[in-house]
Amino acid sequence: MRRMTLAVAAIAGLAGMAGAAEAAQCGNTAAGFEAWKREFAQEARGKASAASLAALEGTSYSTATISADRGQRSFKLSLEQFLAKRGGPTIVSKGRQLKRTNAALFDSIEQRYGVPPGPLLAIWGMETGFGAVRGNVNTLSAVATLAYDCRRSDYFTDQLYAALTLVDRGLLSPSTRGAAHGEVGHTQFLPKNVLTYGTGDLNNVGAALSSTANFLKAHGWRAGAGYQPGEPNFAAIQGWNAASVYQRAIAQLGKQIDND
Repeated sequence: MRRMTLAVAAIAGLAGMAGAAEAAQCGNTAAGFEAWKREFAQEARGKASAASLAALEGTSYSTATISADRGQRSFKLSLEQFLAKRGGPTIVSKGRQLKRTNAALFDSIEQRYGVPPGPLLAIWGMETGFGAVRGNVNTLSAVATLAYDCRRSDYFTDQLYAALTLVDRGLLSPSTRGAAHGEVGHTQFLPKNVLTYGTGDLNNVGAALSSTANFLKAHGWRAGAGYQPGEPNFAAIQGWNAASVYQRAIAQLGKQIDND
């Protein structure tokens, strides 16, 4: 019986090794990208549709994405430096104006999700300058490049599967363009967040802001609670972006907009 148990374990181990050997191999240069796509497509059969995998086949290695991924130096700045670089006073001024001109929209969002206008406008302003700069990198190529890249391959493989699902649903196309890491829309959602929290077309302002409020609520936002560092809702802002300086910037700009 002991020999049989050991034999079964050995066979299972060999099967696991075979599965690992078949996994698409990540890389750190463009050289292996085309081979990786073929390997990934074989793995993805049964998980992704033929149509979405055909869209993946048309992607190319995004040097712009890799450059952006390796060059996020602004997150190492002090809060004051970061706000100056991102145009904090302009975001507050424009945010206050948009809060007034879109009062009905923000009221309805707050009633439904409990999130006031300030943090939503701070995020919108920080992410895309209120929709002015949404990026010009091919979205599928960006996500596929990061799924192939060894630095965060597992994380972006999940994002790639989500992107392929969005292709099937007609929410992404092979020509969709956005930010360098595959974010799309006014508040820059990654594909998996579009699937999980999206309430509509994120190129529509109302849908993008509602989706952002939905994200924050799902990350523990409580209506009426504070959102500065140390207050209950700051944890939801931390869920939005991993960089501490970005989190504090959203909280500070949001407070200034809400206190208008």
